[in-house]
Amino acid sequence: MIYEHRTEAPVPTRQFVRRLLRHGGYIAALVVVSELIGVSGYHWFAGERWLDAFVNSSMLLGGMGPVGELHSSSGKVFAALFALYAGLVFLVAIALFLTPVVHRMVHHFHWDADQAKRTR
Repeated sequence: MIYEHRTEAPVPTRQFVRRLLRHGGYIAALVVVSELIGVSGYHWFAGERWLDAFVNSSMLLGGMGPVGELHSSSGKVFAALFALYAGLVFLVAIALFLTPVVHRMVHHFHWDADQAKRTR
């Protein structure tokens, strides 16, 4: 099991911070891989220079939208597919970050309720 069961005590703060950092590492890896996919696609399919490909990829992953105009059909198809992918990456990154926080909050509620039942 990835997280503690509701009958177990919540993890100490130090362990929770390590869990947050681990999830941050997952997010960073996802962003780096996505950036590599975006830069490569813009370079090879849209024929952009590496720096321009990096800018377009970063802007899409950041939720800002592409910069400049695309002239090739393959570049436009890649940009459309990468925009959909970037939206999903954004949602997955938010979910990865919020999962340990929400779990800890809900776990505290369950733990407190279970402790109250045991003391009656």
